[in-house]
Amino acid sequence: MDLTLSTALAEVSAGLEKSETFVRLVLSGRRRNMKTPAERIDLKPVLLKSEIKYQLSQSDGRAMTTKNYSPKEFIELNLLEAGFANILLEQKSGSISIRITKKGEALVHRTSDSFEADLSHDRTKARLLDANDPFLIEVGISDESGKVKASKNDKYLQVEEFLRLLVPALNSAIEAGHIAKPTAVLPLSIVDLGCGHAYLTFAAHQYLTKQGIPVKVVGIDVRESARVRNSQIAQKLGISKSISFLAEEISQTTLQSADVAIALHACDTATDDAIAWAVNTGAKLALIAPCCHHDIQAQMVDTPEPWQMITKNGIMKERLGDLITDALRMQIMKLSGYRVEAIEFIGGEHTPRNLMIRAVKTGAIADLAEQSRYDAMISLWKVKPALAALLNR
Repeated sequence: MDLTLSTALAEVSAGLEKSETFVRLVLSGRRRNMKTPAERIDLKPVLLKSEIKYQLSQSDGRAMTTKNYSPKEFIELNLLEAGFANILLEQKSGSISIRITKKGEALVHRTSDSFEADLSHDRTKARLLDANDPFLIEVGISDESGKVKASKNDKYLQVEEFLRLLVPALNSAIEAGHIAKPTAVLPLSIVDLGCGHAYLTFAAHQYLTKQGIPVKVVGIDVRESARVRNSQIAQKLGISKSISFLAEEISQTTLQSADVAIALHACDTATDDAIAWAVNTGAKLALIAPCCHHDIQAQMVDTPEPWQMITKNGIMKERLGDLITDALRMQIMKLSGYRVEAIEFIGGEHTPRNLMIRAVKTGAIADLAEQSRYDAMISLWKVKPALAALLNR
C-alpha cells in the first residue's frame, strides 16, 4: 500500500504515544542521500520504578549503546525523520512496516499478528521462533525438552535475525509488485543455495507457512549426505510436499527459477555462484551473506597509491579485500537490474561475518556513470571478479 510518507510516519508516531500497547520499534537502513545517527535502532518498553520507559539500543557498527527515555522524550528525538529507510512498529494488536523508496515514497505493510511486551529491564528479545518448534529440535538447535542448546545459541540468533530481514524485504517486494502475491496454486518459491544443515531452509518454510504464505522451498547442497539427512527431517515433520533438497553444485544445479534466492556464508566464490544463479534466473529477491573472500584478496598484488598505507598491514588488507569484493558484487548486480544494499546481518558479537547483500530485481537500467564507476574500480585494482566471469561482464 502506498501512503504519503508524512501520513505513514504520523501513524507510527501515534502508536509510540500509546505506551500501554507498544511492543517494539526497529529503525534500519539508510535513505538515499541521507545520513542516519546509527546503523540500527531498537526500541522496547521497560518498567522502571513503576513507570514505563522506552529503552533505546543503537549500533554504530562497532558497539551497542543503551539509554532509557520517557515516551514523550523519545518522540521528541524525532528519529522517525532521521533518514532511516525501514521502520517497523509492533503493537499488541498488530504491526506496521514502512519501506521508504529512493523517491521518498512510503511502501506500507500491516499485519494483524498479536505481540506481547515483556517489560523486564533485561528481557529476552521477542522471538519469531519458539525454541520448542519441532524443526529446531530436529535440526539440533534445541534439545528434546525444547530449549536452545548453549552451543547452538549463536546459530539460533542467526536464524532469528535472518527471518527479521527476510520478512520485511519479502513484504516490500510483494507490495511493490516485484514478486507476485503467493497463492496455493502459485506459491512463493525459495531456494537456499548451499543450505548445509538447512537451518535457514526449514526456518523460512516453517515461519512463512505459519504466517499463511504458501511456499515451495528447495535446499541445494553439494553433499549427498546433507540431502538425505534434510529430506528425512522434512519427511518426519510431514512437510515433504512443500520442501525438498538437491545434492548439486550451485553452479550446476538443475533448478531453473525461484522468486527468492538465499545463501548464507557460501565460502569464497561459492557466493559468486549463488549470485550468478540469482541473476541468470531472474530471482526477484536475493539475500546473500558472503564468506571467506579469498579470490580478490589473492589478486591484490599491485596496490595503487596511497592504498599501500592500508595494504601493508595484513589484517587491514584482508578487510579491504572483503569490502572491495562485496562492493564489486553489488555493483555488478546493480548493472544487472537490481536495487542493491549492504546491511548488517547480525551483531558482530555473534559472528564476524555480519554483512548481508540484499537485492531486489526492479529491471531498472543503471546509468552510464555506474558502469564507469565499476570500470574505474577494476582498472585501479587490476582485478577480475569471479562474478564478472560467471556473468560474462
